[in-house]
Amino acid sequence: MSGSNRRALKTPPRRKRRWGRRLFGWMFVLALLGAGGFALAVALTPLPDPNDVAANEATVVYYADGVTEIGRLGDATRRSVNIDQVPLPVRNAVLAAEDRDFYSHGGVSPIGIGRAMWNNVRGEAVQGASTITQQYAKNAYLTSDRSWWRKARELVLSVKLETVTSKDDILSGYLNTIYFGRGAYGIEAASLAYFAAPVSTLNYEQGALLAAVIKAPSVLDPAVEKRMAKARWAYVIDAMAEQGWITSTEQQGAVFPDTIAPRTSNRLGGQVGYLLEAVKVDMGELGYSATEIEAAGLRIVTTFEPAAQAAAVNAVASVAPTEGTSGLRLGLAAVRPSTGEVIAMYGGPDYVSSPINNATRRFAQAGSTFKPFALTAALEQGMSVDSVWQGNSPADVQGYTVRNYGDTSFGDVDLVTATARSVNTAYVELEADIGVAAVADAAYRVGLPTDTPGGGPDSLDLTFVLGTASPSGVDMASAYATFAQRGQRVIPTTVKQVFNSSGALQYEHRVVPEQVIASSVADAVNGVLEEVVRSGTATGAQQIGRPVAGKTGTSNENKSMWFVGYTPQLSTAVLMAREDAEGNPQSLDGLGGGAPSWGGGGYPVAIWTAFTAAALANDPVESFVVTTPLPSGTSVISPSAEDTPTPTPTPTVDPTPSPTQPPPTPAPTTPPTTPPTSPPNPTGPVTPAPLQPPLPDIIGDPQ
Repeated sequence: MSGSNRRALKTPPRRKRRWGRRLFGWMFVLALLGAGGFALAVALTPLPDPNDVAANEATVVYYADGVTEIGRLGDATRRSVNIDQVPLPVRNAVLAAEDRDFYSHGGVSPIGIGRAMWNNVRGEAVQGASTITQQYAKNAYLTSDRSWWRKARELVLSVKLETVTSKDDILSGYLNTIYFGRGAYGIEAASLAYFAAPVSTLNYEQGALLAAVIKAPSVLDPAVEKRMAKARWAYVIDAMAEQGWITSTEQQGAVFPDTIAPRTSNRLGGQVGYLLEAVKVDMGELGYSATEIEAAGLRIVTTFEPAAQAAAVNAVASVAPTEGTSGLRLGLAAVRPSTGEVIAMYGGPDYVSSPINNATRRFAQAGSTFKPFALTAALEQGMSVDSVWQGNSPADVQGYTVRNYGDTSFGDVDLVTATARSVNTAYVELEADIGVAAVADAAYRVGLPTDTPGGGPDSLDLTFVLGTASPSGVDMASAYATFAQRGQRVIPTTVKQVFNSSGALQYEHRVVPEQVIASSVADAVNGVLEEVVRSGTATGAQQIGRPVAGKTGTSNENKSMWFVGYTPQLSTAVLMAREDAEGNPQSLDGLGGGAPSWGGGGYPVAIWTAFTAAALANDPVESFVVTTPLPSGTSVISPSAEDTPTPTPTPTVDPTPSPTQPPPTPAPTTPPTTPPTSPPNPTGPVTPAPLQPPLPDIIGDPQ
């Protein structure tokens, strides 16, 4: 190789090195400028006054028409105390829950910021601030703006706070402005709201509870979800012990504290409080903090339709029993399959007197409403609806003794009959054949949450198909909506649009369907569940005069009753359960003044029918897609009570009652300025047919 060639080969590396030095130089200059600019921003940023941070503007919540107001959020109580009035164990409880390294870090969590940026880039839910300093800075800039600019300002303020303010002052400002639920801002107001006592009198157990609710005040209130509240409280107690802030003896001897009942104002009476609480939970799922939801002056347009909501209230009022109702909990949730919009909800008789939402709470065993999940899994594995299974009672399946209602034996039955008559022995045998995991997987795909009490992946056994798990009404209405939508799942929501305090559209619900089971499988499931209404345990639902599919469910000892029914346009779950004063499930026997208990085919079907007839009064009659039964051996994989009863005819009900209020209009693109404050007028009265005994639901009797 010649010398000239050697020189030619050496030239590019020298140029690369020069370019590399230039690039490094520019990066160094930019870093200096960035550091200088950041330092200037820190110097010019004013420190917030806790009283200014505490200023708030109420959030207004509207029905789906965007005009009719449901209610307002932000009726808050605020009280401030000095840091030395907060006992050290209470302060430590908050640190254990929210920021254990508060007194040693510089105010910012780089890992937390990186995680938030990555989630924002991917379009996922907005991540909350990590450190107490960042949370306090976020509250100081409470504009509900989701921009990078606001995040930058929060970062600058966090650094400013840490450089010129003591840690105790930052913690004091945080404790006096953070939201604890129950309309309480600040730890003193929270102490009064939960314990009717000043914070200075609290012990470490009570402090741990207040610290626990900060993460999700709408759901971690013991009056709302005591099980979840206890779990979070135990987490805080354990964290305090790990940090050496309480002894192991105190950790082992900790007792979950009693709280007073929430004080609710009359403006939340009736169904209003239930609707507002459901919206707050969904807003949290969208990434809004509790403080933003309550105090950022948002305008929220919900998915609740005025006429449908009134129909739900009327259906319960006209059909639900009035005798033998001590401890009764009744819930209703209606979901549009095509959009996932929850258009109506009945949470209980009155939010003020009973602030637990029976439509969103997971507490009532679902019974045989889980059988369609096994049917789905079986069809996916190539089984046909005409496959034959053993329906005698009792039956021993893999060492588990299962019984039908009244020990009724049905002999050999196909899946259509086993579903229509709700034959436990046939379905448990089916589940044993295809695998419990396959049944659970189908349930999770169509919409059952994996954290459903008694129904998670860690608690699976042969009782799963009998509905020993306890989903919510919204969970089951959404899951069945997937069948109605021919295998496409749409995540349920109560939030349609969110406008900020300036009137700018900040969020809009987008329908993103996911094909979770094959359409042919969903069509076959729909056909089988139509037979439940035609000749099975839910014949009363025929009264609406349009195609209906669904499944009844009754738990052991008649402690809960369900009907989840749907048309192509609407999926609705109705559930009933009874609890004693301690929240323990009790039998529903005697409901209605001593009348016989008919399981899910009785009151739940009757309420469902009255509601659906009114809710769909102005909708066209639509039919399900009809398919022939799948032949045996055809594999379809998804892309991702009484003995030998006879149905009793029932009179029909007018399927088209005329509502007194016109259908809601589309929501506006800008928020209303002066909406009416009165609730919508109810629809015309729904006159249900006399309640008649249906075919009994065949319930399990595990031994």
